[in-house]
Amino acid sequence: MMEIEKFLSSERSKTEMYLKKPLWSETGKRDGSAKIEDDGAVSEVGKSLQQQRVYREVTLALRTGLRDARAEFSFLRVRALRSILKFLRSVAEAESTVDLFNQTQSIPHLQVVPVLFQHSLKESGDDYNESKLGDLSHIFGVEPMKVTSPSTDAEVALALRVLEGCCLLHPESTALAHQNNAIQVLMNILSTRGVLEQGACLDALISLMVDSSSNQMDFEKCNGIMEVADLLRDKQVDENLRLKCGEFLLLLIGHVNGRDSPPLATIHEDTRRLLGEKSASLIWAASQFGSTLDPEQRLTALQIQARRVLESLDLY
Repeated sequence: MMEIEKFLSSERSKTEMYLKKPLWSETGKRDGSAKIEDDGAVSEVGKSLQQQRVYREVTLALRTGLRDARAEFSFLRVRALRSILKFLRSVAEAESTVDLFNQTQSIPHLQVVPVLFQHSLKESGDDYNESKLGDLSHIFGVEPMKVTSPSTDAEVALALRVLEGCCLLHPESTALAHQNNAIQVLMNILSTRGVLEQGACLDALISLMVDSSSNQMDFEKCNGIMEVADLLRDKQVDENLRLKCGEFLLLLIGHVNGRDSPPLATIHEDTRRLLGEKSASLIWAASQFGSTLDPEQRLTALQIQARRVLESLDLY
């Protein structure tokens, strides 16, 4: 899938997950030239032990990362998110570890997505005022007041990358995200945060909407196409972000092409109305690119087509 390949190739970690080679996988050398015959039963036991070992390390990595991802201080949450993101990249290297990760996401206390929205992606409002207005128990009581530091720009961007990885590796995570009003939260980030978070937000939005009609419906309700088109048209916006908006539209339109029923059934008409006939036609034609290309060629083709879309808008 294009989005998974992009997730792996764009920010691949140079550090592998600490999966040590198990002792039983080593073939011991014996005196002379004698060889140990392969025993089917022993081989099956070894495979079972290996799978159990990897599962324990996967669950340990998740428990450790999620513990700090719930921390009160942003620097601890940032450290945890980096660890989880590195872990997801290692998991994506093999189907067997992807399957194990998917199994863990059916266990509530190991689910990653809810923690992201409860902490790093929690919308900052008047939480303090709402909870403490007229309440002086934290002053006169013996319990110290719990203070949670707000999410930094780097924390939000990392959380969005983790969200993207979870949804691409574990499609059911899109449903967990929907339960936490993910599209509304991300659209707010797209309209209020900086370039770093906005770029990560666009990638996360694509991963949320792939094969998720509920999230696509939420995107429609939030006038998502108009928000992205406004950023794409605005020449005062950072050029890299505008290119990212072009890539977003190319991926989204390519994914829903030919759909004649909601959600996103009117995406072509909306794009034509917001960007003009020429740019909309270019996006529609370019969104069909690269089905026979290898991952690197497809990513390059996507970037080239996004540049062409941007140039077509800047001519007017």
